[in-house]
Amino acid sequence: MRRNAARLLGGALIGAANGLFGGGGGMIAVPVLRGAGKGARAAHATAIAVILPACAVSGAVYLLRGLVPLSMLLPVALGVTLGGVLGARLLAKLPVRTISLLFALLMLAAGARMLF
Repeated sequence: MRRNAARLLGGALIGAANGLFGGGGGMIAVPVLRGAGKGARAAHATAIAVILPACAVSGAVYLLRGLVPLSMLLPVALGVTLGGVLGARLLAKLPVRTISLLFALLMLAAGARMLF
């Protein structure tokens, strides 16, 4: 019971971050899942799977509120879809150390970009 309550709270916090930051929930979910004992591949794959519903809900809210430039929606959605397929295939093939290093570099670059 306590474990499920912690998972629900963690999921709510990750979903809130995802909605607030526009997709940053996955960046939070991966370290949380790794800390919970999941391997790198399982943590990344699970983060994507749990972020999908949050993205769908947040996206619908943003669309209904007119915050999405419709001229950008289709080309970016197509690019994200193609990139997602490529990334999922690479996740299964790359060594775990490479995945972890790439993820750390991406988080570092995103943090630096936000600061400067």
